[in-house]
Amino acid sequence: MDWLTDPTIWVGLLTLVALEIVLGVDNLIFIAILSDRLPPEQRDRARVIGLSLALFMRLALLAGISWVMSLTGPLFALWRFALSWRDLILIAGGLFLLVKATTEIHDRIEVRPPPRSSSVAQAFWPVVAQIVVLDAVFSLDSVITAVGMVEQLYVMMAAVMVAVAVMVVASKPLSAFVSSRPSLIVLCLGFLLMIGLVLVVDGLGVHVPKSYVYAAIGFSLLIEVLNQLAVRGQRKAVAALPPRQRVADAVLKLLGGAPVTLPEMGAEVFQPAEKRMVGEVLKLGERRVGAIMTPRERVAWIDAASGPAGILAKVRGSPHREFPVAHGSLDRIAGVVRKEDVLDGARPLEELLKAAVELREDATVLDALALFKRQPIELALVVDAQGRFRGVLTRTDLLEAIAGELPDLP
Repeated sequence: MDWLTDPTIWVGLLTLVALEIVLGVDNLIFIAILSDRLPPEQRDRARVIGLSLALFMRLALLAGISWVMSLTGPLFALWRFALSWRDLILIAGGLFLLVKATTEIHDRIEVRPPPRSSSVAQAFWPVVAQIVVLDAVFSLDSVITAVGMVEQLYVMMAAVMVAVAVMVVASKPLSAFVSSRPSLIVLCLGFLLMIGLVLVVDGLGVHVPKSYVYAAIGFSLLIEVLNQLAVRGQRKAVAALPPRQRVADAVLKLLGGAPVTLPEMGAEVFQPAEKRMVGEVLKLGERRVGAIMTPRERVAWIDAASGPAGILAKVRGSPHREFPVAHGSLDRIAGVVRKEDVLDGARPLEELLKAAVELREDATVLDALALFKRQPIELALVVDAQGRFRGVLTRTDLLEAIAGELPDLP
């Protein structure tokens, strides 16, 4: 029990645990990317199985320390390189990382048509097998590190078990964090390419200090953190907008935020007029009738006291098809008449009157469209909350709300 009071053992244990965790970061990154290929219900199990196999593998290697240390002895010479079993394992693992990371980057960057079915996840055990293959490489590296740092076998095993336990706990949040950020996945694959290259050159006898590797990874992660913070700020700014405006902005961005061109023609798919009309349509639910109506002072109306000659002159000189009829003032509207009925002259004006349809000025344009769909009318009277006449809304007003101003007929 002397080890409980020996500070050198505790310092060695804590230092070795820290190193083992650091050495396992690249392993965790690869496991996060591989497990993302599985269905969601299988990812946790794959991570736990992969890391558990890594633990047993490392404990078994620690138990055969003498055999592990013999792996560093020269096996044969190739040109100027004296290769050992350790070198061959590192080279094979590095090449595996290079090929796998390159394939993953190619799969994520290449544009492919969407699959016809949802069964695109990989099989469970092939993914676990790839995790185990990589664990074998990193297990050898971590075991050799442990042997070089401390002499007590139980300290090595304790450090490995603590490090793997930390990796098991950290694997799920790390995988969720990485898989939800596509740019981070590509960055991690770049890390794996760098680590694979380091393993290959290390196996060939050119040692690259791990501090250089981790400094490059740390700098890249710092840049990615700044990028994620910038994206987060943009999302907060967008979240502050009303929901309808967010949807409208998103559609408008698809149509015109970034130029959409046809590769064959080099021309924009959507013309400016089309983009403008789509923008107006998306705002119909927010625009009020009072903003698009024909105001009171511009309304063409018929005074019932004008007499037949005056009424006919008024109707013939106007391009409109329906007219409000009032007694002396638009505050005393009696109804609406159609132009062709007045020009026919077969019946007096009082018999031609139809009940006027009223619409509140604070109603939306979508409400007005629904009204015109339900009733075969040319115009509706627009009134305020107290029922006072404010103007008229015609089919032309609705069309102009979408397409823009149209020239008046002579």
